[in-house]
Amino acid sequence: MQYLDNIFGYPIPLFLKNIIVGIVALLLGAFVKFIIHKLFLLLSRWWSSIIIKSTIKHLRNPIGLFIPLLFLNFSLSLMVMSAAWRLPLTKTLEIALTVTFALILIRVINVLEDYFFLKYDLNKENNLKERKIRTQLQFVRKVIVSLIVLVTAAIVLLSFESMRKIGAGLLTGVGIGGIIIGFAAQKSLGNLLAGFQIAFTQPIRIDDVIIVEGEWGKVEEITLTYVVVNIWDQRRLILPITYFIEKPFQNWTRVSADLLGTVFLYMDYSIPIEPLRQELTRLLTNNPLWDKRVNVVQVTDTNKDGSIEIRFLMSASNSSRAFDLRCNVREAMITFIQNNYPESLPKKRLDFNDKFGNI
Repeated sequence: MQYLDNIFGYPIPLFLKNIIVGIVALLLGAFVKFIIHKLFLLLSRWWSSIIIKSTIKHLRNPIGLFIPLLFLNFSLSLMVMSAAWRLPLTKTLEIALTVTFALILIRVINVLEDYFFLKYDLNKENNLKERKIRTQLQFVRKVIVSLIVLVTAAIVLLSFESMRKIGAGLLTGVGIGGIIIGFAAQKSLGNLLAGFQIAFTQPIRIDDVIIVEGEWGKVEEITLTYVVVNIWDQRRLILPITYFIEKPFQNWTRVSADLLGTVFLYMDYSIPIEPLRQELTRLLTNNPLWDKRVNVVQVTDTNKDGSIEIRFLMSASNSSRAFDLRCNVREAMITFIQNNYPESLPKKRLDFNDKFGNI
């Protein structure tokens, strides 16, 4: 056993000195992390910014781990140890620093995402621009995070000599391997390309109202491989992302959220139309769901059973309002007809001459 120094007349073994150096390095790193954290807390009080608050929220833990590890890595130059101990310890710290730094990059993306999500708020009445930008941001974020994870994994694996040999062996058979991988990954690559196409051509966006597979719902999430549609009754419809490239669907908010709503009633021929127009105007004028664009009453068809089809056409600023407005108008018009024109409700007519012949 070799000895380096004496303290209180007693020699200090090398391994104990190394431990002391490592502990001091970790404590210094923790102290620097504490100072940085306090500075950001002071900034958050003086400057109420989403960037500062989000930085504290997302980066506190990974930076709190990265800085002490960085100080410990620097302290290795002050330690005296054999190569058998130094190499594994150095390799472990390099891997830990690489993984932690990758986590910091991912959290930085989360900070930027919080900033853009606050700037482009979906709660606006007309949020077409916000939905467009959010859709692109979410897809780009997923791609960048995936690349960070892949590059980090590659750096970690290539840091081992044995993995380099495996990589060299794989490169030797790149011709056959490339063909096999191409066939195996064809579906995944198709989904990835479809994701890029959807992110930038945008047949759908986050929060779009769509009709797909006979269901009405909103686009809740767009991933690299699938799309989640939040159905009106809170079910979730999961569809492969290629579905929206290959198959038809309805997008009610592609250009704007404005919609026309229709109510159909079937009445007897004796119903007067003009009072219905006046009543619809009164109902819409007093209803905050109406956006004051369209107010129409039309007789659109006649049926063989002796009734006429009356269409009440109205407009609303979005699909949810249009649905509620249609329900309100339908209920109110039925009540109006029951109270004022009960004789014009649908009737079944029977011709006794045709049924029984002339008596």
